[in-house]
Amino acid sequence: MTQMCLFPELEHLETDMSKYAPLGDYLASTGEAEIETTFEEVEGVLGLVLPPAARRHRGWWSNNPDNNVMTRVWLDAGYETGRVDMATGRLAFIRIEDREPSASAEAGSRTGPHPLFGLLEGSVASASGVDLSKPVERRRKRS
Repeated sequence: MTQMCLFPELEHLETDMSKYAPLGDYLASTGEAEIETTFEEVEGVLGLVLPPAARRHRGWWSNNPDNNVMTRVWLDAGYETGRVDMATGRLAFIRIEDREPSASAEAGSRTGPHPLFGLLEGSVASASGVDLSKPVERRRKRS
């Protein structure tokens, strides 16, 4: 049976996660409490080059599961990142004890709209008689 994605705009995430799966497999198979590594070694495990943001932005290595697809991979493997040194390209993966799998690891974890959907509803108003679906007509200045 083929499973349909409830959010077609997110279908690319499954493909993206699978390209990062070798890191999750590696981390889960070691069972080590802490793994010190480099960005280059992570690329070697993945068999691909990390996105440029991974070398420019410390936040890319944060443990926020909504940060990027690869974050969910290391969290689902039971690790968090720590001691990320952008200057030397070094970091540690630190084992998380008794961690529940993230929502992304559960099939069909999203069964409704995003939690922020509708947050701004009613916070914006337009002047009466303004049709926001029509293009704005610009008036030319007279010379």
